[in-house]
Amino acid sequence: MLFKKTIIQWFKMTFVTGLVFFSAYANAIPSFARQTGESCSACHIGAFGPQLTPHGMQFKLGGYVDTDGKDGKVPLSAMLVEGFTHTNKKLSDDAQPHFGKNDNLSLQELSIFLAGRLSDHVGSFVQVTGNDFDRKFAMDNMDIRIADSRQFGGKDLTYGISLNNNPTVQDPFNTLNGFKFPYMSSELAPGPAASPFINGALEQQVLGATAYGFYDNSFYAEFGGYQTLSRSLRNKINAGEDGRISGTSPYWRLGYFKDFKKQAFHVGLFGMDAKLQPDFLSGPTDKYHDIGVDASYQFLGTREHIFTVNTSYIDERRTLGSTFGSDGADSKHGDLKRFDLAGSYHYNNTYGVTLGVFDIRGNTDDKLYNSGEADSGSINGSPDSRGYIVQADWTPWGKDESWGSPWANMRLGLQYTGYTKFNGAKNNYDGLGRNASDNNTLFAFAWLAF
Repeated sequence: MLFKKTIIQWFKMTFVTGLVFFSAYANAIPSFARQTGESCSACHIGAFGPQLTPHGMQFKLGGYVDTDGKDGKVPLSAMLVEGFTHTNKKLSDDAQPHFGKNDNLSLQELSIFLAGRLSDHVGSFVQVTGNDFDRKFAMDNMDIRIADSRQFGGKDLTYGISLNNNPTVQDPFNTLNGFKFPYMSSELAPGPAASPFINGALEQQVLGATAYGFYDNSFYAEFGGYQTLSRSLRNKINAGEDGRISGTSPYWRLGYFKDFKKQAFHVGLFGMDAKLQPDFLSGPTDKYHDIGVDASYQFLGTREHIFTVNTSYIDERRTLGSTFGSDGADSKHGDLKRFDLAGSYHYNNTYGVTLGVFDIRGNTDDKLYNSGEADSGSINGSPDSRGYIVQADWTPWGKDESWGSPWANMRLGLQYTGYTKFNGAKNNYDGLGRNASDNNTLFAFAWLAF
């Protein structure tokens, strides 16, 4: 029963916060702009993070150490996100402690960053975040890099090591969970119960080291592994407790990138294996084998009209030895597949619109998915969910001649998420009368970085 309880708690947490389904990460850091002497638009599509241009990708792979050569740069920044969340139908319970069942105004994130050059070859992106829900600060994303470059076989080679706490947060292509659309979303709105393990299942609860190389500005390869932080350390940094990886989980990434200056594209492969002990005890494990493909395209032109397309597909195979052994699943073996596609247009790096679609499918399992909970359950015992996201945003700053450059940046956005299927059904998915469209969410946000 302990295993089943752990799984149900995991799904409830996922549903309420949407943390696994929609990442709410940020990478719009003015300290990087101050360090390089360049505006945010040099490295980011739409003059605001985290979607990287080819120049921004090179800055990340180079270890965040490029500089304009001037002294006195302090690698500190701060970020604030205020949001308003409305769902088509109020939830059965409060969305979070200190909030109501609908129409919530919240301080979604207040972050402090250590972001920038620490030495000639060492740089960091370290984020500590507080919010209105927990009312405490916690360790957020971390990516500390040691990097260098040299000639090899007459071609440029950039190589390094990333020490990070969230698999995919170190990725440079904006198609994986760490930094993919939607780059900001409500944490007071419902999210589907299931998503592949590599999509943030143990974010901030692990520590990993990956070695990477980028050869001839085209060929990218990365390999490394992750282990779970101790419970004592996770408590000290206010990280979650969603099980423990048995041993080391390998992570790998391959990509081919081409920059034509006015346009660029990449295609890639990625994957991760993990053996999870849901109750932190030795014995049978839940095994996850995730493998995916992804691709992206950017038309940059003269930077007046910018178009982008990002997509990824993940195939996950599960062997739930621990959960099945504790009667928490009908079947020991299962699968989960996820497809994401997003396209954006930005005018003058100021006005943007993005349309994304998502599709999650997997085998039915009544014990695993039908928790019996209002709003978050699945009467069909199915993880299937699909829908779309539309976002319009305005970024008045972040260009060379903008007010406050390079000290401040701001994005104002309006985002709508619609569901055509949620946790296995269009209508009455939880068996208690809630429909998929009841979770459609309007999210208005103001996102500031200093």
